[in-house]
Amino acid sequence: MACCRSTLLLCAIASTLLTATVTRASELKPRTVEAFQHYEAVTEARIRGELADPQHFLVLDSLPDEQKQAEIARVKGGQVYVRSLSTKDDGKKIEIPDGLAHHWVAVGFIPRARLEQVLQVAQDFNHHSDFFKPDVQRSELLSRDADHFRVYFRLYRKSIVTAVYNTEFAVDFTKPDATHECSLGRAVRIAEVRNAGEKDERELPVGNDRGFLWRLDLYTRYVEVDDGVLVQIEFLGLSRGVPAIFAWLVNPYVKSVPRDYLAGYIGQLNKAVAAQTQEKERLNAETQRAPRYEQSEGRASAVP
Repeated sequence: MACCRSTLLLCAIASTLLTATVTRASELKPRTVEAFQHYEAVTEARIRGELADPQHFLVLDSLPDEQKQAEIARVKGGQVYVRSLSTKDDGKKIEIPDGLAHHWVAVGFIPRARLEQVLQVAQDFNHHSDFFKPDVQRSELLSRDADHFRVYFRLYRKSIVTAVYNTEFAVDFTKPDATHECSLGRAVRIAEVRNAGEKDERELPVGNDRGFLWRLDLYTRYVEVDDGVLVQIEFLGLSRGVPAIFAWLVNPYVKSVPRDYLAGYIGQLNKAVAAQTQEKERLNAETQRAPRYEQSEGRASAVP
């Protein structure tokens, strides 16, 4: 009993010290940016190779066939496949000084949907704050040029501490063929918001904030199959590094945030697609029930 109390006390003290540490301002250093950009480049080289091969379009395609079929069955049964990734350069770990890469992938399934329906939701950026709340508090399509979108998001996350960001993303969609689609969403601006929602709300200087989110890339792939659409989203983010003394406490939390976000995103996407489909079916039904009129000798008459 005394041991349990000591452990709880130790965790409480560590959590207090951690909160005090992570809430201090942290500056994004050029060497951190350079290392993360190298990590991005190697990651995107791998992604380009996968996109060029329809047989290896999804992360599940790299699994042994029996395991692949089992995972697809689980995903189609409503579960989300999530695992962490780690990009290596010629087999060597890519070190990011003063920073930490958060690299995850998730695969989910949108049943009874067509690719066009899922893309309509994915590209309806003005309503992402409705579809993906509370993670997305505000959303606005700033501009569109064909398949290139510029989008504003206010992002929100609450775990050990609360963080709110004003962000701008450049999003590009590509359609390799009739049943496959992919997109890259890259945050071109991330500004942490202090005292969000209060009268004294203000943005902290970009790259000189608490360091929870300095960079974010979202690589999404869609595959239409007979009974729905498989959706894969790869999350690559950059945050400040974690002091080694707190790693035992922080690492489970660090791992849970992208995992929970990805699983939640796919679940909310599923609901949004289903809701839009139901709304269109309702409107179509109302249109079919509405009386039609024929013009005859200057008079309109209802047609049953």
